[in-house]
Formats: sequence, structure tokens, C-alpha cells
Amino acid sequence: MGPGTLNDSGTPEFLLLGLWAPPSLRPLLWVSLLLAYLATVLGNGALVGLIALDRRLHRPMYRLLTHLALLDTAYVSTTLPQALAHMAMHHARLSLARCGAQLYVGISLGSCEAILLAAMALDRCLAVCKPLHYATLVTAPRCAALAGASWTLGFVLSVPNAVAALRLPFCPGRPAVDHFFCELPAVLRTACADTTANYRLVYGLGVPILLVPFALILASYTWILTAVCKLPSAGSRRKALSTCSSHLAVVGLFYGTVSAMYLRPRASTALPARHHKLVAVFYLVVTPVLNPLIYSLRNRDVHLAAQYVLARLRGTQIL
Repeated sequence: MGPGTLNDSGTPEFLLLGLWAPPSLRPLLWVSLLLAYLATVLGNGALVGLIALDRRLHRPMYRLLTHLALLDTAYVSTTLPQALAHMAMHHARLSLARCGAQLYVGISLGSCEAILLAAMALDRCLAVCKPLHYATLVTAPRCAALAGASWTLGFVLSVPNAVAALRLPFCPGRPAVDHFFCELPAVLRTACADTTANYRLVYGLGVPILLVPFALILASYTWILTAVCKLPSAGSRRKALSTCSSHLAVVGLFYGTVSAMYLRPRASTALPARHHKLVAVFYLVVTPVLNPLIYSLRNRDVHLAAQYVLARLRGTQIL
């Protein structure tokens, strides 16, 4: 049965070609992806655990960071376990329902992250530009509302793209889905119909999902830089910028890869599939692994929380 052909129930079935590697390197690729998945789950899980256990981290910045860690864990869990199973079993067929669910959840979680990063930028802006009013402006309920809005908007704004893609005709004899999961651009390339309207929808919804949050991030950091330049000492300027450096690094990783996949000109979809899969591996595998490291390596609060939690586990106290 070929990709896009009908199964016994009369619905399309897709064949995922997966990640290419020479036979001698496939075990190494499988182990590498498994380790990346475990590192993502353990790293983000440890970060969420530290924030939950140490009351000193019960602040808006870390509450939003908890949601980012949960998003990264959910995002990678929608694709990598399935890809690993397909590689191990040499079987990569997905029904329309399973492919559609993966497509929708994937673009929804990515949309949630884009909006959440804008909320985190606003939090950093208020912390630097309005330090005396920060505690009254960014309260726990408002922080929860920002996080809830990110999740809600991400899943709502992704419905049109998913529905439009799954309504396309997938006829026999078309190429297989040359990817390791059902990603929106890869699925659109398998349709045997004109997808111009679908790409217009992708670009149109890219404005509220990606470009508006990115514009808010740029505006927030413009205000931050303006405020930092007015600080009297170099030490205070470094301290203010250090609170934003981790978030900036995460924003650069996320927008650099996702924009290359969803906001590039349609003509670039003619590039070899390995280029598309390489970009997908970066934002799906590499970025979720790096995010907890970026937020913890140079973060003194996280270091102290880790020491506190370890001391509690050993039954000792840290003064």
C-alpha cells in the first residue's frame, strides 16, 4: 500500500520516510535521538521540580519558565518517541487521524511557545524598566492569565491550518511524506491538489502567531536597552542585562529555526527534503535540550535552588 492510498476503512494512510542515514550509522542515530529525548525530559523536568520545591523561585519569571519547560517536553514527546519506534520496527505508517493529531498538536505547541516567549519578554521589560512597581504590576494571577492565554491562543489559532491541510485530497501514487513526523509543510507537499490557499493561510496566521509576538519581543528589548543605558554604573547595567540574556538566547534559537520552516518563501520548499529535516531536528531536538541548560548555567537563583533541594534530600540544611 503506497502513501496516500486507502486502507481497509477507506481513509488515507501515510508512509513516513524518516531520517536518512547509512545502515552502519542508523544505530548511532537512534541512540543519539533517544539520549536527546531523555535529556530533554530530565532537564526540563528537573527545572520544573526545582521551581516547584524552592519557594524563592515562586516568582513570575520562573512561573513562566515552568510553562516553557512543559511546552518543550510536550513538543518533543509528540514526535520523537514515535520516530524512535518507527526506526526500531522499520514500520512508519500513520493513519489520517494519527497524522492529523500529530500535525495539529505540533503546530499548536509551537504557537504556544511563540506567544509565551513574548509574555516572558514583557515580564523582563517590566522587571528592568519598572522595578519599583514590578511586584504590583506582575502578580501571580496576571502571570497565570498570561500563561493561560499563551496555551489557549496557540491551540485556537492552529485549528484553521490543521483543518485546511487535512481536507486536501491525498491520491494514490504521490510521494511519501519525506519526514520523520507529520509536519505541516511536509504534509502539504504530498497533496495532489493546489496548495496555494494553504500556504496563504500559513503566512496569514504567521502574523498573529509569530510576527506579532516577535514584534512585542523587539519592542520590549528596545525599552530594556533604553532603560539600561540610563543606569549609572557598569555593574548595574551588566546585572540588568544578565537577567535577559537567557531569554534572548532562547528567542534566537526558536525564531531562527521556526521562521526558516514556516515563514520562508514558498519557492524554497523545492529545496531537498534533507534541508527541511535538518531544520526540524534543530528546533525539535536541539532547542528543547538547550533551553534548560541556557536558563540554569548562569542563573545564580537556579544554582542556589539546586543546592537547597540536594541538601533537603540529604537531610542537611543550608543557611
